[in-house]
Amino acid sequence: MLNAIPTVGPNGFLSGFVGTYRFFTNAKDILQEGYEKYPNRIFKVALVDRWAIIAPGRMMVEDLMKATDDQLSMIEAAAETLQVEYTLSKEVVLHPYHVAIVRTPMTRNIATRFAEVRDEMVSAFADLIPAKDDWVKVPAYKMSFQIVGRTANRFFVGLPLCRNSDWLDLNTNFAVEVFISAMIINLFPSFLKPIAGRFLTRMPSSMKRATKHLAPIIEERLAREDEYGTKDWPGKPNDLISWLLDEAKAEQREVSDLITRILAIEVAAIHTTSTAFCNALYQLAAHPELVVPLREEVEAIVEESGWTKEGVGKMRKLDSFLKETLRFSGGGGIVNNRKVLTDFTFSDGTTVPAGTTIGVAAYMHHHDEAQYDNPYTFDAFRFYNMRNREGESIKHQTISPGLDYITFGNGRHACPGRFFAVYEIKGLIAHILMSYDVKLETEGVIPPYEWHGPSMDPSSTGEVLFRKRR
Repeated sequence: MLNAIPTVGPNGFLSGFVGTYRFFTNAKDILQEGYEKYPNRIFKVALVDRWAIIAPGRMMVEDLMKATDDQLSMIEAAAETLQVEYTLSKEVVLHPYHVAIVRTPMTRNIATRFAEVRDEMVSAFADLIPAKDDWVKVPAYKMSFQIVGRTANRFFVGLPLCRNSDWLDLNTNFAVEVFISAMIINLFPSFLKPIAGRFLTRMPSSMKRATKHLAPIIEERLAREDEYGTKDWPGKPNDLISWLLDEAKAEQREVSDLITRILAIEVAAIHTTSTAFCNALYQLAAHPELVVPLREEVEAIVEESGWTKEGVGKMRKLDSFLKETLRFSGGGGIVNNRKVLTDFTFSDGTTVPAGTTIGVAAYMHHHDEAQYDNPYTFDAFRFYNMRNREGESIKHQTISPGLDYITFGNGRHACPGRFFAVYEIKGLIAHILMSYDVKLETEGVIPPYEWHGPSMDPSSTGEVLFRKRR
């Protein structure tokens, strides 16, 4: 079966080692070559102990979306990509009940808790970037993680923990470390992964730090349940810890298990949201012509609806700006990863054997002329204009996955945390528009993106200049 799938890159003796090195150092060019050479046809890339199967084009994306969980597993693929056995815990994959919590109670409470989230945005910016009359250079990448970390944790664990410096340092650094450690562990053949995982993971030390902060809170909540004889005791906080306790089965209510799941959710929420926010900040600073129309929209809606989830939801130009940012500079090399559990046949007749992993070349997909007009042009109001067409008012939103827009995946496995992430980023950008002027040191020139294997990230060294709004 694999022999029938064309190969991009090395394809001979020791090809896995050579291919892995090339893919780690030059993934963008390899994926682009395959995408152009084999449009609408899967191709493969040799890695150290397996093949990476890449599925380009809308038809392939639709085939993956329609597959059953018995055929293709998102959870198994995520476990392999993030090497959760070493970077987090097997329990996160074996019993992933926390995913349903992100999908339902967390999403349902965005409106209820938005005032607190907004309060933390204001406080975080005031602490980290005091509004001054003169321009101040700010390290964009580091600042993005700090502000997103505080904002997300106000929603997850509330005050005062969301402002605790050790807790924030743990979460922001742990999120990055998980992705980096997983990337390096995946460079090793299977028989060496346990050794590499043992030396590379920081999970034991991270758990120790997290336990110091979270164990007393969790134990107190369990004591309250015992005291009142019910999960719904008076004054119960409406936060992630409570949502986990509500859903966890008896054997999952161990303090260590709950802490592991909180860390897992923090990793997913902080890393991707921070890089997306950083990309949006770079684009805003690079396009001063967007400030007036975006600022006018935010001002009008805040005056009408206040700083609410409903109000942020009405900011259609801002939504288009964010979606175009994610299309143009977000995502990465491979998304929608699926582990093949039983031999899987695409609609073109190509069969992929069980045990392999399939993914979609997102950056190439989002820059394909078959998907978008002028795909290499950043058009901030691309999706705003699409939504103004008759009958398409509720389409083309940032939170809405599609066959042409795959940042958050597709179908029933679309990212469950995308709703909070989008409202969070839109709220942060709206606050910047209302409070600051921003620019880049070299006008219009965004610092170069950084490719780490198949992942594309915003510059980790770039700076954005802030001053008090004039």
